[in-house]
Amino acid sequence: MAKKQFKAESKRLLDLMINSIYTHKEIFLRELISNASDAIDKLYYKSLTEKISGISRDDFYIRLEADKDARTLVISDNGIGMTREEMEANLGTIAKSGSLVFKKDEASEEAAAKEIDIIGQFGVGFYSAFMVSSDIKVLSKAFGEDIAYEWESKGADGYTMKEAEKDSVGTEITLTIKENASEENYDDYLSEWTLKRLIKRYSDYIRYPIKMQVEKSRRIEDEADPATGAQDDGYNGAQDDGAEGKEPKFEKYIEDETLNSMVPIWKRAKKDITDEEYADFYKDKFADFEDPLKVIHSNVEGVVSYDALLFIPARAPFNYYTKDYEKGLQLYSSGVMIMEKADSLLPDYFGFVKGLVDSQDLSLNISREMLQHDRQLKAIEQRIEKKIKSELENMLSNDREGYEKFWAAFGLQLKFGLYDNYGQAKDAIKDIVLFYSSSEKKLVTFREYVSRMPEDQKYIYFATGESIDKIDKMPQTELLKDKGYEILYGTDQVDEFALKMMISFDEKEFRSVSDSDLGIEESEEEKKKAEEQAESYKDLLEAIKAGLEGKVNDVKLSKRLKSHPVVLVAGDGMSLEMEKILNQIPSGEEQKVKAERILEINADHAVLKALEKIYENDKDSVKEYAGLLYDQALLMEGLPVEDPVAFSNSICSLIEKAV
Repeated sequence: MAKKQFKAESKRLLDLMINSIYTHKEIFLRELISNASDAIDKLYYKSLTEKISGISRDDFYIRLEADKDARTLVISDNGIGMTREEMEANLGTIAKSGSLVFKKDEASEEAAAKEIDIIGQFGVGFYSAFMVSSDIKVLSKAFGEDIAYEWESKGADGYTMKEAEKDSVGTEITLTIKENASEENYDDYLSEWTLKRLIKRYSDYIRYPIKMQVEKSRRIEDEADPATGAQDDGYNGAQDDGAEGKEPKFEKYIEDETLNSMVPIWKRAKKDITDEEYADFYKDKFADFEDPLKVIHSNVEGVVSYDALLFIPARAPFNYYTKDYEKGLQLYSSGVMIMEKADSLLPDYFGFVKGLVDSQDLSLNISREMLQHDRQLKAIEQRIEKKIKSELENMLSNDREGYEKFWAAFGLQLKFGLYDNYGQAKDAIKDIVLFYSSSEKKLVTFREYVSRMPEDQKYIYFATGESIDKIDKMPQTELLKDKGYEILYGTDQVDEFALKMMISFDEKEFRSVSDSDLGIEESEEEKKKAEEQAESYKDLLEAIKAGLEGKVNDVKLSKRLKSHPVVLVAGDGMSLEMEKILNQIPSGEEQKVKAERILEINADHAVLKALEKIYENDKDSVKEYAGLLYDQALLMEGLPVEDPVAFSNSICSLIEKAV
């Protein structure tokens, strides 16, 4: 029997395919199972279009048989089989796809085609078996043919073909598994546990049963002795009234087991799926111990058709806000898992969503391990993003308690979304973002804030800090509270950056309570009073500024303070809160960033009156008092005192003078 050579690129192409195209050797089983499913689909399709009687979908199956002693793994099906010509064309030519030809030839049969979904497109999946096999035999008998044929190959050197005996229609692939190598344990592919795991992972939703004979054991009990009629107590040892100290007896037996679930939950009608079934599927599939907070089940038909089953977890995974967390949805093509983490299907700000997408419209690359990034994929991504947002908006409107629970777990991620990529996604998520309200004493949306703004309020005010309690006591908030203006409080490090990136909402600009200009209009009387005070204290303010040379950019009377004597605010550009956050980030540089600092003094506070008297009597001593005021302002702002020893000595000096 003469050996034939492959018709396409021969050894180099096959070597490339085995060593480069597939990144995981275990993929071979997925490919062979998918091919078997295709073969069954073709026969079932033929029975529908040609009205062949006696063929039922329930009769089809795929079978695995592993023989550790012979080192063989057999994958068989009772599908349409292959003729000699088809074996020559499909197996003798690398990258020749019978499935693709079949799809093109039969595309016009729309009615029957809805019943069929051929997975294979490229014809290279079969050759992935060479990654784990030293020899491959394919025995096949085509439907309607009397003669079977056997194809055999040990790799790129070529293959042989011969007539063979086979009782039934279908294909049987026998892999001789390679011997173990230094870095590869090929024995795994003969292990019952490994085969079950691979079927569960990649081929659980193949529509036909994947069967395998497995060894099981059962306890022997309550069997009567045929000679004496005595009843067996089910334990090793003499029969008596007690079984204490004896081991139970078991016997082993072989049983057919179906390894796949076949019908995916996302293909079932939503009305037929209970909340418990959704929760059980989620917990089993995504290794969570809690029920999901939200289930999103979509069946989309159109230019791109797909099914999506998405879950919002009840709490963030322990590593969610670390670099180790990988976002992404499981991606299936017609029930066959293609990717474990398709990260391109989710924007980063929705990276907490778990779930899967199944579509028959995806353009896959040659190995089926990766996607071609084409318009179909982009269309699915955009629709999923809109669906998630819509469900969150609905939850926010109709289940505020549930949404706030979600926000506690993943709100930080949405805030990052406002800021990330220069605010590129802020318009997509701004309506589902929450911040704590100074007046409502609870979380509110931007829209809710704006709806309550007084007519004379021009800006959306916010304050950021370590905690709600500390922010609420900030001197910078006094004037705004006095006017009845609501303030949004932010306690996450990203808040200052996110709100600055927002710029505005509903044409209302965001403004920090620490900005030098709060944008509050004054009456003519207030303006006149402020001008008179500024002129009155002009020399004193200049003296304080001189005493703080290099520490502040300006010293002026405050329009925002009511009870506090002093406050530190930022000039144009970086805020003081940004300064604190940026200086906490390890950069390897000793130089720290520093915001422009303006020291504001309360013109109506007794401290200023006292400073005025001190200045009149001893102008040089103002520098020491100026330093104390500045350090006091730093402490209230949550910034470190630059020289704690000098600060302590100044306090002691003042105490001594007071005695």
